[in-house]
Amino acid sequence: MKGLLAALGLALAVVLGLWQPPVSAAQRTNTGNDPGVPAIFNVRDFGAVGDGSTNDTAAINKAITAANSAGGGTVQFPSGSYKSKNSIHMKSNVTILLDSGSAIQGSSADTYDAAESNPYDAYQDYGHSHFRDAMIWGDGLTNIAFVGSGTIDGGGNLITGNPGAGEEDKIISLTRCKGLTLSGITLRRGGHFAALINGCDNVVSDHLTVDTSSDRDGWNIISTTHVTVTNAHIEANDDALVFKSDYALGAKLPNGPGTATDSYLRAKCCNALMFGSETCGDFTGYKFERITINGASKSGIGIVSMDGAKISDVHYKDITMTNIHSPIMQKVGTRKRCGNSPGVGSISNVTYTNIKGTGISPSFSPTIWGEAGVGRIHDITFDDVDLTVPGGNGTMSTAVPTNDPNNYNPNSIGARPAYGWYIHNADNIHYADSEVRLAADDGRPAVIANNSTGIRFDRFTAQKGSASLSDLLFQTVTGYCVADSQNTGGGALRISQTGSTVDCGTTPPPTRYEAENAGFSAGSTVDTNHTGYSGTGFVNTGNAVGASVEWQVSATQAGIGNLTIAYSNGTTTDRPMDITVNGTVVASAKSFPSTTTWDIWKTVTIPAPLVSGANTVRVTATTANGCSNLDYLDGPA
Repeated sequence: MKGLLAALGLALAVVLGLWQPPVSAAQRTNTGNDPGVPAIFNVRDFGAVGDGSTNDTAAINKAITAANSAGGGTVQFPSGSYKSKNSIHMKSNVTILLDSGSAIQGSSADTYDAAESNPYDAYQDYGHSHFRDAMIWGDGLTNIAFVGSGTIDGGGNLITGNPGAGEEDKIISLTRCKGLTLSGITLRRGGHFAALINGCDNVVSDHLTVDTSSDRDGWNIISTTHVTVTNAHIEANDDALVFKSDYALGAKLPNGPGTATDSYLRAKCCNALMFGSETCGDFTGYKFERITINGASKSGIGIVSMDGAKISDVHYKDITMTNIHSPIMQKVGTRKRCGNSPGVGSISNVTYTNIKGTGISPSFSPTIWGEAGVGRIHDITFDDVDLTVPGGNGTMSTAVPTNDPNNYNPNSIGARPAYGWYIHNADNIHYADSEVRLAADDGRPAVIANNSTGIRFDRFTAQKGSASLSDLLFQTVTGYCVADSQNTGGGALRISQTGSTVDCGTTPPPTRYEAENAGFSAGSTVDTNHTGYSGTGFVNTGNAVGASVEWQVSATQAGIGNLTIAYSNGTTTDRPMDITVNGTVVASAKSFPSTTTWDIWKTVTIPAPLVSGANTVRVTATTANGCSNLDYLDGPA
């Protein structure tokens, strides 16, 4: 009876068109033609075993080919260890999905694809010149992705130098790609490069983890446009996150725009966040924000133009650096390792805002080093840049140190005669609300500027070395200015010059609005129990979100005006505040970091749009700690 009922049911289903013949798992997931079935291509359906020893490369490549032939799809790696003893060939419109617990593992079998020949390999080292000697490679691809939460692990089998026959030196190697996503996965033990891309466009990465601290580079982004990197965690032995432009593809290619935000970088031997050293094509339009750097034996933040590149419109903001040997480095060199007879490059229009750095020995003073002529560095701004350097040196000659123009490393320039900033062949360099301090006493000046023009320090603080003859030394500088600046003890900076001229312009002094005369939120008090304030006191708001102080600021004409707020924060915790002008937020959660003690006052400057006449300027606490102690606001004259 049951058999008869089943037969009747089947017949009814056929009549009604509800029945479909059964399909295999491979048929169900591999076609991608049924809009109701996801185009998922499970590598196990193509013969992958995932036991950590069987060579699964052939099955992986079959799955990638099937996804590509179907017009696109996702190649899925379920939990398991997939040994890959040969190169994986990536194809267009394919997403590699690494499930939790899955790993593609490298091999020591030396059976990977051979490096292709390259007629342009004289312009960069071997690793940058060849792309097919990799675990995974592709050229000229579109719409590709590596996503999920699994791992691609070289397993210590990838080469950190020049690979021999069957060896590989990269995990992921992609050239001339358009539309790349690299998110969620982990790349581990990548040989020379965990990931190298060259000549690509439209690259997006979120929550990428790279651990090559036992090998070499993290991620090299070369001659690539429209890049967005968020929430990266990269720990490398060599460079961590680096932007380059070489001649490996036989052309000088453009770079940018690009952004990298909310990321963690560490570089054992070399550079954490870097432009160069390969710098053939020009770079423009970069933003780096909210980045933590913990360790760099070369530069924490480095920009070098060695091969003719013009690097401009680069902006760093809200970056903290620790355990770095060279906090900030800019250099123009004359290596010219690029095709078509490159000239000398340049660095310009770079801003650094809210940068905190602590250096360790052996140290290299933060440096701006241009080349004479067209290679001069110009229009660089430092706003709220606070660096603590190791110090510990004695007095030394203040002559220009030696320089190897073909070498980009911080040690290519001899010992700087300034413990803090050394500036050479540069124009229009501006420091505002910034400082440099010593961990140990030092006999050198804090700053030396040489052969430069338009070097300005506003509200700059420098620690005095007990044996140094000056704090700031200007040598053959046309138009230097030091205004409203002091040493860390509150005294005047000692300024020396040879062959230099002062030019602070004729800008009228700002109009000061004391906080005690402003409006403030309930629970605030006007106090006098700390020293160093202006006027008759300072405002101590309540410790609450929304605590505020409000000024009425006059402007003689509409336009952008600087608002400078003096504050003290004797805690170790930042007290961010929103800044609004006429009801519009002009700075959201603006940082007002620690001043160490309540008797030390610092300033924060915000450019803001003002109307002619009266303007309402309000600062509002965004945390339960309330506002910092507020002394005054300086507005336009």
